Amino acid sequence: MALGTMTWGGDTDADEAASQLRVFTEAGGTLVDVADVYADGEAERILGGLIGDVVPRHRIVLATKAVARRDEGPFGGGASRGALLTALDGSLERLGVDHIDLWQLHAWDPNVPIEETLGALDSALASGKVRYAGVSNYSGWQLATAAGLRPSLVSNQVEYSLLERGIEREVVPAAAHHGIGLLPWAPLGRGVLTGKYRTSTPADSRGASARYAPYVEHHRTDRAARIVQAVVTAADGLGTSPLAVALAWVRDRPGVVAPVVGARDTVQLNGSLAAEGLTLPPAIRAALDDVSRVELGYPEQRLG
Repeated sequence: MALGTMTWGGDTDADEAASQLRVFTEAGGTLVDVADVYADGEAERILGGLIGDVVPRHRIVLATKAVARRDEGPFGGGASRGALLTALDGSLERLGVDHIDLWQLHAWDPNVPIEETLGALDSALASGKVRYAGVSNYSGWQLATAAGLRPSLVSNQVEYSLLERGIEREVVPAAAHHGIGLLPWAPLGRGVLTGKYRTSTPADSRGASARYAPYVEHHRTDRAARIVQAVVTAADGLGTSPLAVALAWVRDRPGVVAPVVGARDTVQLNGSLAAEGLTLPPAIRAALDDVSRVELGYPEQRLG
């Protein structure tokens, strides 16, 4: 699994972030994912303050993202060459490192020719400031276009869970064809797959906050309720948690490299890490596949 840091600098302060990073790396975790836009750069600053103190730099695979952040100035944001290389320097400064292991384009920018965007990635790779390049939230045609022009792309970070399987229509086949790994974000269905929202909205949950309530509500549907019930039933039968079942399912999907798990505190993180020891029996996996199946049709699969 990968450690996500979207809550750092917001719900998660520097002390709790240090505890999470320590627990994660002591459990054998290596991939730590951040973005320049998280808490307006504060997540990168917090992580940068922990590298070398909590964990040696060479012990982690450091991943961050650009494109979504908006700063003042002529290169304030987006995926132009100027904006990307400016963003890279900003991330390196906030993180206090001389290179990024995995630098990801956070989103497709329709206002910039893809050749210019990918040229900036080439420059970053050639400079040694970036070791590998990936993308995030790219659709199937966007991923295939970028990978066709730059076979060096290694990953696509996308939402993927039992509640969100839309990428199986075109993103998964495109990634497989081009040898690109998938890094699922929100593998717990934005928290809904933990089962905590089945009967109410806990006061201390994201669903109860004005900022994150719409984010969670996206997956609070009748269809989601049926899937969550199936996950809870499977967890009861296996003597484990719904969280572990949901994570084990997405972790073992074709093409998945590592689910990106975020946590408000170390207790939540430990719950996610416990899923590493779980392998779903074929019958349970088949049942979860069936209840969460997405409709495929023409042209994703041939008809007739």
